[in-house]
Amino acid sequence: MSDFMRDEELDALVRELNRTTQETVGPPRPAGALPVEADVARPRVTEGDPLERVLTEVVRRDATDLLLVSGSAPVLRAAGQLKILDAPPLDEEDIRATLAPHVSSQAWKTVQECGSADFSLRVTSSTTSGDRGSFRFRVNLHRQRGRLAAAIRVLPKGIPTLGALGLPGSLADLVKTTRGLVLVCGPTGAGKTSTLAALLGEINRSRTCHVVTIEEPVEYEHPNVRSIVEQVEVGTDAPSFVAALKAALRQDPDVLLVGEMRDLETISIALTAAETGHLVLSTLHTSDAAQAIHRIVDVFPAVQQEQVRQQLALALNAIVCQQLVPQTDGRGRVPAVEVLIANPAVRQHIRRGRIENLRNEITLGKRMGMITLEESLARLVRAGAIGIEEAQIRATHVDELESLLRS
Repeated sequence: MSDFMRDEELDALVRELNRTTQETVGPPRPAGALPVEADVARPRVTEGDPLERVLTEVVRRDATDLLLVSGSAPVLRAAGQLKILDAPPLDEEDIRATLAPHVSSQAWKTVQECGSADFSLRVTSSTTSGDRGSFRFRVNLHRQRGRLAAAIRVLPKGIPTLGALGLPGSLADLVKTTRGLVLVCGPTGAGKTSTLAALLGEINRSRTCHVVTIEEPVEYEHPNVRSIVEQVEVGTDAPSFVAALKAALRQDPDVLLVGEMRDLETISIALTAAETGHLVLSTLHTSDAAQAIHRIVDVFPAVQQEQVRQQLALALNAIVCQQLVPQTDGRGRVPAVEVLIANPAVRQHIRRGRIENLRNEITLGKRMGMITLEESLARLVRAGAIGIEEAQIRATHVDELESLLRS
């Protein structure tokens, strides 16, 4: 934290306030301790609990997800592949009994009213080596066929780097600016959250600023390195993305990370924030840059769409679209990416609604770090990282991919 300016008089005042507070309310809580209410809202699963045993097995097998569905044995996803555990089929009461002690009343209410709820769990248990460890999980509790089910994802313990994720190092340039909108797009499970975490890690290591993240739930826990990072969890710290985003704008942020731009009001506030001096990072569920532009514009009523195009043309910095492709050696998946950077030509096309021309600008913008998905897939095939068949499945323009592979 050495980059922050020190003020001796302010430091003395803070020490006096701390002394007075301790005399009034007793000794301070241990470093990092949460208030009682937060402990309840973010429950810990302790050793010996039935859920702890299941989740420890998930970690031991290096899986990313656990699916609990009535009528089926538990299912793991490892290296992108589903594996059914050798266990008896579950019924709804099995799932309810396993999860009920760790689900807040608010989450149960949300499941009843909306059909699903997201929350996080922290599991403290012994690892296979005998050392105690703490692991975090994202839980989506939902109903299907009128019965309870759950999808549980293992959350990483550390902040990834772009290099560790297999992403171009040039993406770090996207967050060197102090304002504008950077979107990470792709289907569910494409690693969008990990990419956002890596970009935020670049900011945290490289400059001093105030970062506020709004997520449902918080997946990566960012320490304060050179930046101050506050992380707001929707459903625990705020009732909705919109409420959290409105509040965040009054908290003196330099950087805003919005887990997902999912509705008109969230998109509108994020665009305004990007226009008015904030760097905004967010995600969309689209497969390419053109679809991302369409998705943002089409959320608004027709009478507002012209204005939104003008606003987006000014606010947008870049769009990164990615997919995770299984490696030929079966040891995991690697990202294939499309990168659009908002240069003057791109902004003009957005402003005039000529979205079909964006692909041509990506092709012409290689020197700026732009790349089409097909070029990225072709590079991975040439490097032997992925097979041709996998590349063809994911290519938007298969003929272009085949042409690149022949050249």
